[in-house]
Amino acid sequence: MRVLVTGRGGQLATGLEASLPARGIEGVFVGQPEFEFDEPETVRAAFAAAAPEAVVNCAAWTAVDAAEENEAAAFRANALGPALLAALCAERGVPLLQISTDYVYDGRKGAPYVETDAPNPLGAYGRTKLAGEWAALAGNPMTAVLRTAWVYAPMGRNFLRTMLALGAERPELRVVADQIGHPTAAPDLADAIAALLARLHETGWRAEYRGVFHAVAQGHVSWHGFAEAIFAAAAPYGGPRPVVHPIATHEYPVKAVRPADGRMETGKLAAVFGVALPPWQEGLARVMKALHGAA
Repeated sequence: MRVLVTGRGGQLATGLEASLPARGIEGVFVGQPEFEFDEPETVRAAFAAAAPEAVVNCAAWTAVDAAEENEAAAFRANALGPALLAALCAERGVPLLQISTDYVYDGRKGAPYVETDAPNPLGAYGRTKLAGEWAALAGNPMTAVLRTAWVYAPMGRNFLRTMLALGAERPELRVVADQIGHPTAAPDLADAIAALLARLHETGWRAEYRGVFHAVAQGHVSWHGFAEAIFAAAAPYGGPRPVVHPIATHEYPVKAVRPADGRMETGKLAAVFGVALPPWQEGLARVMKALHGAA
Protein backbone atom coordinates (compact mmCIF):
# COMPACT_ATOMS: atom_id res chain seq x y z
CA MET A 1 0.00 0.00 0.00
CA ARG A 2 1.39 3.39 -1.02
CA VAL A 3 0.38 6.37 1.14
CA LEU A 4 1.00 10.05 0.48
CA VAL A 5 1.90 11.84 3.72
CA THR A 6 1.95 15.64 3.78
CA GLY A 7 3.78 17.79 6.30
CA ARG A 8 7.19 16.14 5.89
CA GLY A 9 9.54 17.16 8.68
CA GLY A 10 6.75 17.74 11.16
CA GLN A 11 6.24 15.75 14.33
CA LEU A 12 3.55 13.39 13.06
CA ALA A 13 4.96 12.86 9.57
CA THR A 14 8.33 12.06 11.12
CA GLY A 15 6.65 9.49 13.34
CA LEU A 16 4.99 7.95 10.31
CA GLU A 17 8.38 7.52 8.64
CA ALA A 18 8.98 4.75 11.18
CA SER A 19 5.42 3.52 11.76
CA LEU A 20 4.38 2.92 8.13
CA PRO A 21 7.24 0.60 7.09
CA ALA A 22 6.65 -1.42 10.27
CA ARG A 23 3.20 -2.21 8.84
CA GLY A 24 4.51 -2.92 5.35
CA ILE A 25 3.19 0.39 4.06
CA GLU A 26 5.17 2.57 1.64
CA GLY A 27 5.10 6.22 2.61
CA VAL A 28 5.64 9.02 0.11
CA PHE A 29 6.48 12.11 2.18
CA VAL A 30 6.05 15.62 0.81
CA GLY A 31 6.51 19.04 2.35
CA GLN A 32 7.74 22.56 1.88
CA PRO A 33 9.11 24.10 -0.23
CA GLU A 34 8.10 21.79 -3.09
CA PHE A 35 4.64 21.12 -1.62
CA GLU A 36 2.72 24.27 -0.71
CA PHE A 37 -1.01 24.61 -0.13
CA ASP A 38 -0.61 28.26 -1.19
CA GLU A 39 0.56 26.94 -4.59
CA PRO A 40 -2.13 24.41 -5.61
CA GLU A 41 -0.19 23.29 -8.67
CA THR A 42 2.52 21.88 -6.36
CA VAL A 43 -0.11 19.86 -4.52
CA ARG A 44 -1.54 18.46 -7.75
CA ALA A 45 1.93 17.59 -9.03
CA ALA A 46 2.90 15.80 -5.81
CA PHE A 47 -0.35 13.87 -5.79
CA ALA A 48 0.04 12.80 -9.41
CA ALA A 49 3.64 11.72 -8.88
CA ALA A 50 2.78 9.69 -5.79
CA ALA A 51 -0.28 7.97 -7.30
CA PRO A 52 -1.34 7.11 -3.73
CA GLU A 53 -3.75 4.50 -2.44
CA ALA A 54 -4.47 6.72 0.58
CA VAL A 55 -3.49 10.16 1.89
CA VAL A 56 -2.65 11.30 5.42
CA ASN A 57 -2.77 15.08 5.70
CA CYS A 58 -0.41 16.15 8.48
CA ALA A 59 0.31 19.55 6.91
CA ALA A 60 -1.26 22.42 8.82
CA TRP A 61 -0.86 25.88 10.27
CA THR A 62 -0.34 24.99 13.94
CA ALA A 63 0.84 28.32 15.40
CA VAL A 64 -2.23 28.90 17.56
CA ASP A 65 -1.52 32.46 18.67
CA ALA A 66 -0.18 33.61 15.29
CA ALA A 67 -3.43 32.41 13.69
CA GLU A 68 -5.27 35.14 15.58
CA GLU A 69 -3.35 37.74 13.62
CA ASN A 70 -3.31 35.95 10.27
CA GLU A 71 -6.48 33.88 10.04
CA ALA A 72 -6.54 34.12 6.25
CA ALA A 73 -3.20 32.33 5.95
CA ALA A 74 -4.24 29.76 8.55
CA PHE A 75 -7.47 29.21 6.59
CA ARG A 76 -5.56 28.59 3.36
CA ALA A 77 -3.43 25.94 5.05
CA ASN A 78 -6.04 24.38 7.32
CA ALA A 79 -9.17 24.55 5.15
CA LEU A 80 -8.39 25.22 1.50
CA GLY A 81 -5.50 22.75 1.55
CA PRO A 82 -7.63 19.86 2.81
CA ALA A 83 -10.35 20.85 0.32
CA LEU A 84 -7.91 20.40 -2.56
CA LEU A 85 -6.59 17.11 -1.21
CA ALA A 86 -10.14 15.85 -0.76
CA ALA A 87 -10.99 16.69 -4.36
CA LEU A 88 -7.88 14.88 -5.62
CA CYS A 89 -8.66 11.85 -3.44
CA ALA A 90 -12.24 11.79 -4.71
CA GLU A 91 -11.03 11.86 -8.32
CA ARG A 92 -8.75 8.91 -7.66
CA GLY A 93 -11.20 7.09 -5.37
CA VAL A 94 -8.85 6.82 -2.37
CA PRO A 95 -9.30 7.52 1.36
CA LEU A 96 -8.16 10.71 3.07
CA LEU A 97 -7.17 10.83 6.73
CA GLN A 98 -7.44 14.44 7.86
CA ILE A 99 -5.68 15.31 11.13
CA SER A 100 -7.62 17.75 13.32
CA THR A 101 -7.62 19.03 16.89
CA ASP A 102 -9.42 19.29 20.22
CA TYR A 103 -9.45 23.07 19.63
CA VAL A 104 -12.64 22.63 17.61
CA TYR A 105 -14.34 22.33 21.04
CA ASP A 106 -14.84 25.15 23.54
CA GLY A 107 -13.86 23.06 26.57
CA ARG A 108 -17.00 24.00 28.50
CA LYS A 109 -18.84 20.68 28.48
CA GLY A 110 -17.48 19.60 31.84
CA ALA A 111 -17.17 16.00 30.66
CA PRO A 112 -15.25 14.18 27.93
CA TYR A 113 -16.42 15.04 24.42
CA VAL A 114 -17.85 12.46 22.06
CA GLU A 115 -17.67 12.82 18.29
CA THR A 116 -21.31 13.89 17.98
CA ASP A 117 -20.90 16.86 20.34
CA ALA A 118 -21.28 20.19 18.59
CA PRO A 119 -17.98 21.93 17.93
CA ASN A 120 -17.58 25.53 19.05
CA PRO A 121 -14.02 26.74 18.48
CA LEU A 122 -12.84 29.69 20.57
CA GLY A 123 -10.16 30.99 18.22
CA ALA A 124 -8.89 31.28 14.67
CA TYR A 125 -6.88 28.06 14.80
CA GLY A 126 -9.87 26.01 15.89
CA ARG A 127 -12.13 27.71 13.34
CA THR A 128 -9.78 27.00 10.46
CA LYS A 129 -9.22 23.39 11.52
CA LEU A 130 -12.98 22.84 11.79
CA ALA A 131 -13.41 24.31 8.31
CA GLY A 132 -10.78 21.83 7.15
CA GLU A 133 -12.75 18.94 8.63
CA TRP A 134 -15.87 20.07 6.80
CA ALA A 135 -13.96 20.56 3.53
CA ALA A 136 -12.36 17.12 3.75
CA LEU A 137 -15.66 15.39 4.52
CA ALA A 138 -17.59 17.34 1.88
CA GLY A 139 -14.97 16.85 -0.83
CA ASN A 140 -14.33 13.13 -0.53
CA PRO A 141 -16.82 10.43 0.54
CA MET A 142 -13.90 8.34 1.83
CA THR A 143 -12.69 10.70 4.55
CA ALA A 144 -11.89 9.99 8.19
CA VAL A 145 -11.10 12.96 10.44
CA LEU A 146 -8.83 12.24 13.41
CA ARG A 147 -9.04 14.80 16.21
CA THR A 148 -5.96 14.69 18.40
CA ALA A 149 -4.46 16.90 21.10
CA TRP A 150 -1.30 18.20 22.77
CA VAL A 151 0.99 16.43 20.29
CA TYR A 152 4.68 16.32 21.14
CA ALA A 153 7.73 14.41 19.90
CA PRO A 154 11.47 14.03 20.43
CA MET A 155 11.94 16.66 17.71
CA GLY A 156 10.27 19.90 16.66
CA ARG A 157 8.69 22.68 18.69
CA ASN A 158 6.47 21.34 21.44
CA PHE A 159 5.65 21.65 25.12
CA LEU A 160 7.98 18.87 26.26
CA ARG A 161 11.05 20.30 24.55
CA THR A 162 10.16 23.82 25.70
CA MET A 163 9.84 22.68 29.31
CA LEU A 164 13.19 20.87 29.22
CA ALA A 165 14.90 23.91 27.72
CA LEU A 166 13.37 26.32 30.24
CA GLY A 167 13.99 23.92 33.12
CA ALA A 168 17.69 23.85 32.23
CA GLU A 169 17.79 27.66 32.43
CA ARG A 170 15.59 28.46 35.41
CA PRO A 171 15.21 26.99 38.92
CA GLU A 172 11.49 27.80 38.99
CA LEU A 173 8.75 27.71 36.34
CA ARG A 174 5.11 28.78 36.27
CA VAL A 175 2.75 26.52 34.30
CA VAL A 176 -1.00 26.71 33.76
CA ALA A 177 -2.88 24.24 35.95
CA ASP A 178 -6.52 24.90 35.00
CA GLN A 179 -6.43 23.51 31.44
CA ILE A 180 -6.66 19.73 31.03
CA GLY A 181 -6.27 17.47 28.04
CA HIS A 182 -4.51 14.46 26.56
CA PRO A 183 -0.75 14.76 25.95
CA THR A 184 -0.33 12.61 22.85
CA ALA A 185 3.07 11.36 21.77
CA ALA A 186 3.53 11.68 18.01
CA PRO A 187 5.10 8.19 17.73
CA ASP A 188 2.02 6.68 19.40
CA LEU A 189 -0.34 8.62 17.14
CA ALA A 190 1.71 7.55 14.13
CA ASP A 191 1.46 3.90 15.19
CA ALA A 192 -2.32 4.29 15.51
CA ILE A 193 -2.59 5.82 12.03
CA ALA A 194 -0.44 3.05 10.57
CA ALA A 195 -2.70 0.45 12.20
CA LEU A 196 -5.75 2.24 10.81
CA LEU A 197 -4.25 2.26 7.31
CA ALA A 198 -3.41 -1.44 7.60
CA ARG A 199 -7.03 -2.08 8.51
CA LEU A 200 -8.17 -0.05 5.48
CA HIS A 201 -5.84 -2.03 3.23
CA GLU A 202 -7.12 -5.31 4.64
CA THR A 203 -10.86 -4.61 4.48
CA GLY A 204 -11.22 -1.96 1.81
CA TRP A 205 -13.24 1.16 2.52
CA ARG A 206 -16.37 0.68 4.63
CA ALA A 207 -19.16 3.16 5.27
CA GLU A 208 -18.49 3.21 9.01
CA TYR A 209 -14.95 4.47 8.39
CA ARG A 210 -16.29 7.84 7.25
CA GLY A 211 -16.61 10.61 9.80
CA VAL A 212 -14.92 12.03 12.88
CA PHE A 213 -12.84 10.03 15.37
CA HIS A 214 -10.97 11.03 18.51
CA ALA A 215 -7.35 9.84 18.47
CA VAL A 216 -5.59 10.81 21.69
CA ALA A 217 -3.58 9.10 24.41
CA GLN A 218 -5.54 7.49 27.22
CA GLY A 219 -5.90 9.53 30.39
CA HIS A 220 -5.76 13.26 30.95
CA VAL A 221 -3.72 15.78 32.93
CA SER A 222 -3.22 19.54 33.29
CA TRP A 223 -0.35 21.38 31.64
CA HIS A 224 1.16 21.76 35.11
CA GLY A 225 0.79 18.05 35.82
CA PHE A 226 2.31 17.23 32.44
CA ALA A 227 5.27 19.52 33.17
CA GLU A 228 5.86 17.80 36.51
CA ALA A 229 5.71 14.41 34.77
CA ILE A 230 8.18 15.57 32.09
CA PHE A 231 10.79 16.54 34.67
CA ALA A 232 10.23 13.33 36.62
CA ALA A 233 10.71 11.31 33.41
CA ALA A 234 13.82 13.30 32.49
CA ALA A 235 15.46 12.86 35.91
CA PRO A 236 16.94 9.39 35.24
CA TYR A 237 18.69 10.87 32.20
CA GLY A 238 20.15 13.72 34.24
CA GLY A 239 17.43 16.15 33.22
CA PRO A 240 16.61 19.37 35.10
CA ARG A 241 14.39 19.40 38.19
CA PRO A 242 12.99 22.92 38.56
CA VAL A 243 10.20 23.79 40.95
CA VAL A 244 7.00 24.03 38.88
CA HIS A 245 4.42 26.40 40.30
CA PRO A 246 0.76 26.01 39.25
CA ILE A 247 -0.87 29.16 37.90
CA ALA A 248 -4.26 30.08 36.45
CA THR A 249 -4.84 30.72 32.76
CA HIS A 250 -5.36 34.45 33.35
CA GLU A 251 -1.86 34.66 34.86
CA TYR A 252 -0.29 33.64 31.54
CA PRO A 253 -1.93 35.85 28.90
CA VAL A 254 -1.78 34.74 25.28
CA LYS A 255 -3.56 35.94 22.14
CA ALA A 256 -5.68 32.82 21.56
CA VAL A 257 -8.18 31.39 24.03
CA ARG A 258 -7.61 27.70 24.68
CA PRO A 259 -10.29 25.15 25.67
CA ALA A 260 -10.04 24.63 29.43
CA ASP A 261 -11.24 21.02 29.34
CA GLY A 262 -10.37 19.18 26.13
CA ARG A 263 -11.03 15.64 27.34
CA MET A 264 -12.26 13.33 24.57
CA GLU A 265 -13.75 9.84 24.52
CA THR A 266 -11.89 7.45 22.21
CA GLY A 267 -14.26 4.47 22.18
CA LYS A 268 -15.39 5.06 18.60
CA LEU A 269 -11.87 4.66 17.20
CA ALA A 270 -11.49 1.39 19.08
CA ALA A 271 -14.93 0.11 18.09
CA VAL A 272 -14.67 0.92 14.39
CA PHE A 273 -10.97 0.40 13.64
CA GLY A 274 -9.81 -1.71 16.58
CA VAL A 275 -7.23 0.97 17.37
CA ALA A 276 -6.40 2.57 20.73
CA LEU A 277 -3.49 4.72 21.83
CA PRO A 278 -1.63 3.84 25.04
CA PRO A 279 -1.80 5.90 28.26
CA TRP A 280 -0.11 9.28 28.02
CA GLN A 281 2.45 8.26 30.64
CA GLU A 282 3.70 5.47 28.34
CA GLY A 283 3.96 7.91 25.45
CA LEU A 284 5.99 10.27 27.62
CA ALA A 285 8.40 7.49 28.59
CA ARG A 286 8.74 6.51 24.91
CA VAL A 287 9.53 10.06 23.77
CA MET A 288 11.93 10.70 26.65
CA LYS A 289 13.78 7.48 25.81
CA ALA A 290 14.03 8.47 22.14
CA LEU A 291 15.10 12.01 23.06
CA HIS A 292 18.04 10.68 25.05
CA GLY A 293 18.96 7.97 22.54
CA ALA A 294 18.38 5.21 25.06
CA ALA A 295 18.40 1.69 23.68
